Amino acid sequence: MNEKSLPLNGVKIIAHAAGVGAAYAARLLSTLGADCILLEGPQGSPLRTEPPFLPESKVSALFAYLAAGMCSRVIDLARDDGRAELGALLSTSDIFIDDTPVAARAALGLDEAAIAARHPDLVHISVLPFGATGPKSGWKADDIQVLHASGEGYLLPNGLSVEMFPDRPPVKIHGHFAAMQGGIAAALGALAALWVRPKLGGQYVDISAQDATLAVGAFAVQRLGDGSVEHRVERSFRYGGVIPCADGYVELLTLEQRQWDGLVKLLGTPEWAQDSVLADQLERSRRGPAINAHIRAWASSRKVEDIVREGQKLFVPLAKYYTPAEVMNDPHEKFRGLFQPLAVDGAGVLGMLVSPFHFDGAPLVLRGGPPVLGEMKVPA
Repeated sequence: MNEKSLPLNGVKIIAHAAGVGAAYAARLLSTLGADCILLEGPQGSPLRTEPPFLPESKVSALFAYLAAGMCSRVIDLARDDGRAELGALLSTSDIFIDDTPVAARAALGLDEAAIAARHPDLVHISVLPFGATGPKSGWKADDIQVLHASGEGYLLPNGLSVEMFPDRPPVKIHGHFAAMQGGIAAALGALAALWVRPKLGGQYVDISAQDATLAVGAFAVQRLGDGSVEHRVERSFRYGGVIPCADGYVELLTLEQRQWDGLVKLLGTPEWAQDSVLADQLERSRRGPAINAHIRAWASSRKVEDIVREGQKLFVPLAKYYTPAEVMNDPHEKFRGLFQPLAVDGAGVLGMLVSPFHFDGAPLVLRGGPPVLGEMKVPA
């Protein structure tokens, strides 16, 4: 894709990001064509030391992904000349993304009032675990705390996992799920504020990762209205869900009658599925455990690829669970340009996830790998 045709071509971003949420917001916007400078202290961003590290290197895999295509500018905000240097950068920028703790902002000249007074046309994005306002604004939190504070942790593990491991304690989703939800909300907030800037000028956008992650469990929250409180032990589809097969797993979900009809054909139209009461969707839900026992017994001796291939012919919504290596080598992902080979200093050429979406029908392209500390030149 031609870089000049990208929607954010010419937009300038300064990201002061010690955490994943702010960095991910900048990464999403940068991949859409914005020029992004990652503001780092003399010792570099804490994300540079976040494990895991790429094989046989000291390069953080997380940092390599989040900072791909960005520049790096080293500024010491504890010094007057450092704050003046940042002010000069902000005066020529469109968006400032910051995750400095609220209590430390005023001393660094990064508080909302100071930024608005000096840069009235700047879109100022704050990304914190619990937002920059309210009784929890000063709280520190890692991803596991935000995940459970949002209610999602209360629902994990569920389905097949809780059946297989009933004594397993509450767990977190792998990686930085909650922080990235905050990053997505921050990117959308930045785009919305940028869209109306010609009419309203710069705006301050306060993002809470807890709020963003709470939205992920909107269905569970919605059910509170009818008095239902979902719990990990009870949260599962009445039948379907994750199904163990002879060589892996598939996920199955049939919500419509035609999908159920296709599933029955896929199973070979067994006698138990001919029971007239199963023509009723509510009755199928009531008998979910018994139906699942039949489905799992059938799948246990069959291969994933066979089930998926035949199921899709019958319009049954199911898909294979891929290992990371299978995702990297799958023809579908290659066709969609999901990964791009990039040179990462100190680690060699690696396949890098580009973007979770296309733009204008085409895959996006990263302009380069993560920057060396202080590197201002964006690779071609």
